[in-house]
Amino acid sequence: MGSRGKGRTLMEVGPDGVAIITIINPPVNSLSVDVLRSLKESFDQALQRDDVKAIVVTGAKGKFSGGFDITSFGGAQEANIERPKPGWISVEIITDTIEAARKPSVAAIDGLALGGGLEVAMACNARISTPTAQLGLPELQLGIIPGFGGTQRLPRLVGLTKALEIMLTSKPVQGKEAFGLGLVDGVVSPDQLVNTARKWALDILDRRRPWVYSLYKTDKIEPLGEAREILKFARAQARKQAPNLNHPLVCIDVIEAGIVSGPRAGLWKEAEAFEELVQSDTCKSLVHIFFAQRGTSKVPGVTDRGLAPRHMKKVAILGGGLMGSGIATALVLSNYPVILKEVNQKFLDAGINRIKANLQSRIKKGKMTQEKFENAITLVKGSLDYESFRDVDMVIEAVIENVSLKQQIFADLEKYCPPNCILASNTSTIDLNLIGEKTKSQDRIIGAHFFSPAHVMPLLEIVRTKQTSPQVIVDLLDVSKKIKKTPVVVGNCTGFAVNRMFFPYTQAALLLVERGTDVYQIDKVITKFGMPMGPLRLADLVGFGVAVATGSQFVQNFPERTYKSMLIPILQEDKRAGETTRRGFYLYDDRRKASPDPELKNYIEKARRISGVSIDPKLVKLPEKDIIEMIFFPVVNEACRVLDEGIAIKAADLDISAVMGMGFPPYRGGIIFWADSLGSKYIYSRLEKWSELYGEFFKPCAYLAARAAKGIPLSASVEQVKSRL
Repeated sequence: MGSRGKGRTLMEVGPDGVAIITIINPPVNSLSVDVLRSLKESFDQALQRDDVKAIVVTGAKGKFSGGFDITSFGGAQEANIERPKPGWISVEIITDTIEAARKPSVAAIDGLALGGGLEVAMACNARISTPTAQLGLPELQLGIIPGFGGTQRLPRLVGLTKALEIMLTSKPVQGKEAFGLGLVDGVVSPDQLVNTARKWALDILDRRRPWVYSLYKTDKIEPLGEAREILKFARAQARKQAPNLNHPLVCIDVIEAGIVSGPRAGLWKEAEAFEELVQSDTCKSLVHIFFAQRGTSKVPGVTDRGLAPRHMKKVAILGGGLMGSGIATALVLSNYPVILKEVNQKFLDAGINRIKANLQSRIKKGKMTQEKFENAITLVKGSLDYESFRDVDMVIEAVIENVSLKQQIFADLEKYCPPNCILASNTSTIDLNLIGEKTKSQDRIIGAHFFSPAHVMPLLEIVRTKQTSPQVIVDLLDVSKKIKKTPVVVGNCTGFAVNRMFFPYTQAALLLVERGTDVYQIDKVITKFGMPMGPLRLADLVGFGVAVATGSQFVQNFPERTYKSMLIPILQEDKRAGETTRRGFYLYDDRRKASPDPELKNYIEKARRISGVSIDPKLVKLPEKDIIEMIFFPVVNEACRVLDEGIAIKAADLDISAVMGMGFPPYRGGIIFWADSLGSKYIYSRLEKWSELYGEFFKPCAYLAARAAKGIPLSASVEQVKSRL
């Protein structure tokens, strides 16, 4: 987004009497208060000048405007900062200056017209766009609603149903589709854009084309009764899809206010609601996630060295299982040629078929054409030996979590791959120093930890050891960008950042279950909190084999704070291994739909007897708030250790890791951001109490204790803590 204070508009008047007003605020011509003030001044000037007949609004360097500058939100959320009064932008500038102008205006749209950018364009009397321009109102992604008249003008231009869809999904439409909807009036190539808009503006002036005020259009708005039905349905959908979010409902209310009481009343209601939402916790959390996501690719001491990423011409993948085939899919979707190696022909065929199935599911969803599918499949070559590895630029190992197998593979790779080939492992828990122990290539060994399914999940955990060269990290950051993943660079340890942080997630649930809390109640509460599924349903999905293999790594490395439950091994003894065997904590039907299992209580009782644990009456009827805290505070505690050990560079990286790797609700701002909203003192006191009652598993770490003692946020850096001491 553009930075505050630098943006402006520029006005030039042509010999035809059309004033071209250009928004200039690189890189995406975002609308700061300064830009909007300058836009108003340019309009006022154009209206006063006798040589100006009509106006065209456009953006510099092929981008109309990417919307209101999000960096301004920080200011908007600080009470002591002077801000424009509500409605100053939407009423005074957009409506009473641009739309009410005595001279016609046309928006010439290329690149982006998002958020406030589209709202400015909708206030013009017509819009001309290029076929690939992106038009949309994505404000709901940030916990707010369109605030410059979008809730009023969009329904009047495209109809209520489509306007609701565009706003509630935050998905932009392209110029071509926008023309079909009536959002733009003409579609032309970029080189003809401004000239076409000039002519259009003069045609409006001479009444050859209609002079339209979007705010007062009524032909696309349904009669009141019908409109109310559409809005009622939209409300029901919003409640179902985002039960913890209020702002989608506010958006629908504001749209309704404009239909019932008239558009001008709707504008004032919108301005008032926007002001309130900017101050909300949801908005603060989502804005934090917005910037945290963009900050993950900046790694001090690595990305500030001026290193250019090397071109990856060919990538090899070892293992065609669920993970390997998913990684291969992600790579071929971005045109990387891939060699897939397996131990025998049967496994190789199965791996290639998995890749085909992944791609075919994209065709079914309309995300891929048959032609692109054919091209993607030609990029995959199968192999049963290392001969074809002699010219690869990167290898990603994705075999089972077995230390000696991985050590053997890396020793082989060193013999066959070129000397500067990147040797990456997709291990989720095993220390990379162990994996590369038998090689002399420590500087090019790196973790490329994808999350399952690898071609769908947005996170890539890039794990560096103390020996990994900065060049290799820069190369992998570039690959992650090309395959459209959000990278998080972390240090090397058991479980790295995401799995290490979340290993107490299932363990806390097992501790509660053995002491009397209902399995299904835990999952219900955690899902209601906003997780895609509860910890025990997740254990079923991952499979108990994986749960035990990864769990044993934590038992080995963090014995003092690992909760050793007997429940999963007991279930395994009875051939229950989770969803794949149709029985775990839940029972699964043919469509993998989960339902509670009445027999589960027998296994829980057996686990209690073996562990010597008894039911705690306090934990049987545990309030929802306590379930959430007893499940997540151990996760927060482990996240603090990850920060303390320097495994993560900054707290915001852990927030993104939790959101994108584990499905932690983004509207809560990530694990550390959420913890800071509750306060380090509170979290410390709760963990301290539970550790007295239930043992070391809950014991608060030194990092948390130090911050709690001074009431300092968990996200504060070591320097900030020192300055408080």
